[in-house]
Amino acid sequence: MTHSLPWLQPAQDFPPVDSTWGEQDPIPGLLAAGSALDAAHLRQAYGQGIFPWFSEGQPVLWWSPNPRMVLNPAQFRLHRSLRKTLQKFRTTPGCEIRIDSAFSTVMEHCAQTPRNGQNGTWIVQSIVDAYTELHMQGAAHSVETWVDGELVGGLYCVALGRAVFGESMFSRMTDASKIALSALVALCKAHDVPQIDCQQATTHLSFMGGHEIARSRFVQTVKKQSQLPDMQWKFAPVYWEQLLDPGADRPSAPASSPAAPA
Repeated sequence: MTHSLPWLQPAQDFPPVDSTWGEQDPIPGLLAAGSALDAAHLRQAYGQGIFPWFSEGQPVLWWSPNPRMVLNPAQFRLHRSLRKTLQKFRTTPGCEIRIDSAFSTVMEHCAQTPRNGQNGTWIVQSIVDAYTELHMQGAAHSVETWVDGELVGGLYCVALGRAVFGESMFSRMTDASKIALSALVALCKAHDVPQIDCQQATTHLSFMGGHEIARSRFVQTVKKQSQLPDMQWKFAPVYWEQLLDPGADRPSAPASSPAAPA
């Protein structure tokens, strides 16, 4: 039986995720509408396995799909063509991974990237403002692909402790977004992050090793990982080693400490 969608007031807590609309409801995965959209509400939402997703002209819509798409760094599928791309990237002068050097620009490029089956973008100004605030607090990050001083691809994500949530990617050069995603996976492997949230299933992510898990299992892992110390959001080139050669000695991550956003 379909139940009504809660409309949240700014100071109101999110409803339990097991009250999210299911397959029998009009829009499976939708939890609530309304409430404020700022860094504090984003922290609360992500810590419970909830995220915002809406278009221009719509109210803030909060989601918690079941099942949930995740990418386990230890199960990342590095196919032959991408492996060659990464090997070339890491040895070519002028090619580098940067973190948090151009967060706002990454969000802007993600918002401008056309998506199949989507008109416009869900990265509206209120989303940009809220995630930028979260970035300034050290809980949202950009992983960036740079070639000869030019930003050619990247992604942004949310991180609470060692719970990492992927948001959106863009590419202005072939495989540039895949390089950034691979760098995020390598960084997470070095810091023992067990899963990267991908929110919903896509063929592209499945090809790279993403898979669906029960929401209850996802939320349990988020709650555990979010209580751990923040990992250091700096990319060391040695992190490529474990990704490209899993049999090699594992590179150690620096001591845990939140990195100040650029």
